[in-house]
Order: sequence, then structure tokens, then C-alpha cells
Amino acid sequence: MTNQEQSVVAVVTGASRGAGKGIALALAAKGATVYVTGRTLREGDADLPGTIYATAKEIDALGGKGIAVACDHAVDSDVRALFDRVRQEQGRLDILVNNAAFLHDRLIEPGGFWEKPMELVDILDVGLRSAYVASHYAAPLMINRRKGLIAFTSSFGASCYMHGPAYGAQKAGVDKFAKDMAVDLRPYDVAAVSIWMGPLQTERTMRVWEREPGKYGDFAPLAETPQFTGMVIDALYQDPRLMEKSGLVLVGAEVAEEYGIVDINGKQPPSHRPLLGGPTQAHPAIVE
Repeated sequence: MTNQEQSVVAVVTGASRGAGKGIALALAAKGATVYVTGRTLREGDADLPGTIYATAKEIDALGGKGIAVACDHAVDSDVRALFDRVRQEQGRLDILVNNAAFLHDRLIEPGGFWEKPMELVDILDVGLRSAYVASHYAAPLMINRRKGLIAFTSSFGASCYMHGPAYGAQKAGVDKFAKDMAVDLRPYDVAAVSIWMGPLQTERTMRVWEREPGKYGDFAPLAETPQFTGMVIDALYQDPRLMEKSGLVLVGAEVAEEYGIVDINGKQPPSHRPLLGGPTQAHPAIVE
């Protein structure tokens, strides 16, 4: 087999910046071929730095192969075209990371949901529905090989109040996707998990901390790098006992300790379970 055939093939959605970019870079450091999707094609198109092409270049520099794909995850035909391209170019898919989500600038402002723009609910389109669509097109590429991992990026906001009801519903929704997709995928040895990330050192959060130094002050020193979750996802995929975790909602920091993973900054991010609560796992009952 060639090196290209041996490398992991991954799709990371929403990877112009933030968690998606970090996850893509962590997979690249392991030599993966990573398709990165997003809508930001040129610097200045968004109010935060980063483009899909810049992420792809950084992937190449780390020893992986970066492939930037312009994709609006609100448009199903864009998503279908993405996975058709993966099929044509690679013939398979090993990892899908469902990370793309619409985050409104006023998400973290104080106030009731009725006081904020209606657009905050768009996270249920790009964030929840879009993850289902991507998984729908990705699953056959994994089923054909009888191996694969679909990972959803989630947070403690799936359980505790965090950023309002639309954000919380999206996170709880992707957790349920992981639980139920795992049931459908189990006969084919394809896994699905949802990963609760802690506060992240992203462009968005760093901007908030610079503008409002006291906001989330207790969490800032403990924040995870965006690459941290990517390291966890790679370890999960490489684990021969991965199927034992399929269908679970996992706290990324706890999985990292299990696998002996330390963040790239040398820190061991803590689990925020004692303060924010932990995930509820699926009941074993299955009603067809």
C-alpha cells in the first residue's frame, strides 16, 4: 500500500478557524488527509481571521494533506458534492468531525432569548440539521469498509444552561445523534460519539477575553487548545476497542486522561464535570 492509502482520510466541517481548524491540524500532525470545509475563502470575508485555504496550507506544513472545500452547510447539495468528491478522490472516509455551527455574535450577551436576534436559532440549521446531513452522506463511505468514526463536537451546554436555549438544544441534539446513529451503525463496525469540549482558546473566545477580561475568568487559564479535541479524536479512532465507546457522550478531558494525552501547551485540561455536570448516556432499550 502507498503512504496515501495508509493515511487516515478525514472530513472536518467548519474548519476555517476555531475548534474545527484545531482538530484538522491535530489530525494532520498524525499524517492524515483532511478535507476542511467552510465558507470563508478570503481574509476579510469574516470578522475573525482564518480561511479554509489557510487551514489547508497549515495541514500540509504539519505533514498531512490539506484539501480545502468551499461548502455552505446550509445547502444540502453542497454537502452531497463534498462527499461525492471524497468518494471519487479517496474511495473511502475514516473520520467525519461534525463541527460546523452558526454562532451569532450576540450569543454570549446577557438577556433572555426573546431579547436577542431571532437569528440565534439558525444554529439548529447549521449545527444540528447540517450534522445529520453530513453524517447521512458520510456513513456509506464508512460502511463499505466496515470501519469509521463519526464525531460530534459538543459541550457542557448540552446539560447546564449555557448561552441560551438554542445553543443548548443544538448541543443536546448532536449528543442524541451520536447515541442513535451508533445503534444504526453498530452492525457495520462504524462508531459514533459526541465529545464535550471545555472552554477553548479560539479566535472568538480570545477576542471576548481581550474585550472583557473578567468574563469567564475562572475558565480562561484552564482553556483547551483547539488541537486538543483533535488529539482525542485521533486516539479514539486508533483504539482497537473503539466500538465499546460508540454511542457514548464523552468528556474530552476525561478521555484524554484515559489515553495519556496532554495538550500541546503541556497542560492537562481538567474535566468540568464537578462544576457543570456530566452527560447522560442512552438507555439500552431500542424501539424499532
